[in-house]
Amino acid sequence: MTPDDWPVLPARALFGERKQKSNAADVHLTPSQKYGVLPQAEYMAITGNKVVLNLSGADNMRHVEEGDYVSHLRSFQGGLEFAGMSGKVSAAYTVLKPKLPVEPRFFKYLFKSDLYIQALQTTTDQLRDGQSIRYGQFTLIPLPYPELGEQRAIADYLERETAQIDAFIAKNEELIALLTERRAAVIARAVTRGVDASASLKSSDVEWLGDVPIHWSVQRLASTVARARNGVWGADPEGGGEDLRCVRVADFDRPKQRIHDDAHTLRKLTASERAGRVLRNGDLLLEKSGGGEKSPVGFVVLYDRDEPAVCSNFVARVQLREEMDPRFWTYVHGSMYRLRITEKSLKQSTGIQNLDQAAYFNEYVAVPPYAEQCAIAEYVERRAAEIDAAMETARRGVDLARERRSALISAAVTGKIDVGVAE
Repeated sequence: MTPDDWPVLPARALFGERKQKSNAADVHLTPSQKYGVLPQAEYMAITGNKVVLNLSGADNMRHVEEGDYVSHLRSFQGGLEFAGMSGKVSAAYTVLKPKLPVEPRFFKYLFKSDLYIQALQTTTDQLRDGQSIRYGQFTLIPLPYPELGEQRAIADYLERETAQIDAFIAKNEELIALLTERRAAVIARAVTRGVDASASLKSSDVEWLGDVPIHWSVQRLASTVARARNGVWGADPEGGGEDLRCVRVADFDRPKQRIHDDAHTLRKLTASERAGRVLRNGDLLLEKSGGGEKSPVGFVVLYDRDEPAVCSNFVARVQLREEMDPRFWTYVHGSMYRLRITEKSLKQSTGIQNLDQAAYFNEYVAVPPYAEQCAIAEYVERRAAEIDAAMETARRGVDLARERRSALISAAVTGKIDVGVAE
């Protein structure tokens, strides 16, 4: 609902579709849910994502003028994007141009509001297939058209208020990043120096380890492992006694180096497929295949459950030798991953990263006595829990601020907030 004195117009009365072919000098633009409309090269630099270049010529590109709005393949999730510059986009996108005088910032907020996105989602059941919103679908939603002065006042108000909220969010996200680094540093120091600050040190002659306590030994990682066996995928579940949980890389809780229970994957496994593969509390799970530029293969988590399960064929079950604390060695593997030691053992084939397990297990690590491993693990878990609690508080603050931001925008663009319009 909007104020009684606000006209509500058919969308086609306010915006038309720009079908103009692109010009030779147009910059290739990318509309994105998170960053808005920006040059394609800038988008790739920010995100690290590669975008398929359109080399088929102007016939398949649409011209965009500054002040237009662009739909994209995720507009059903994030609304329409405001173009703050001219350029060109793929003809797969819909470009909208104002037909009546408008304050561009008002409609920028309106088209990104939760209320408008919810309305978009009701226009067609095909949006979730990754299709761009077409002009005909856009016109199904009537739009408020307050006086131009009120549009400007609302836009000014939202710019002030959202700037404060965005600053709060940025500050908390920076805090989360710093706490994440602190957590990693606490773990790295504990697994290479221990927790006794007075311990005498010796050179490990291993670059990533540096100096280690004099009573620790330096051994190859393989010396800590009793056996390692690749997982299995099995067959589709049938609801019988042969169905068993299969832990995939998608089940890895990377920040905590454990597994989560968001969704269980069941697979049918024969007795021979289960043999030697059923996980036990204390096993390590090593990602052997998959990965990518941002998350290379080789991550390790601890299986700390009593529930029978196996791991998938992209994961290896790693059983440790006696006198090896699973929690301690989970943290060692995590530090090696963060320091990119694991990446030295990667092999690339047909677009998939594979870990050379023998090469990785050939890396040197510092091995403290068993009792000290347990003490270090206890210390790390206590410190990590403190840092995790602080991060969770910051995350809750970010979530609440984002909720307030969304509610504020929806309320303002529908006239539910008195923004003090000048007479």
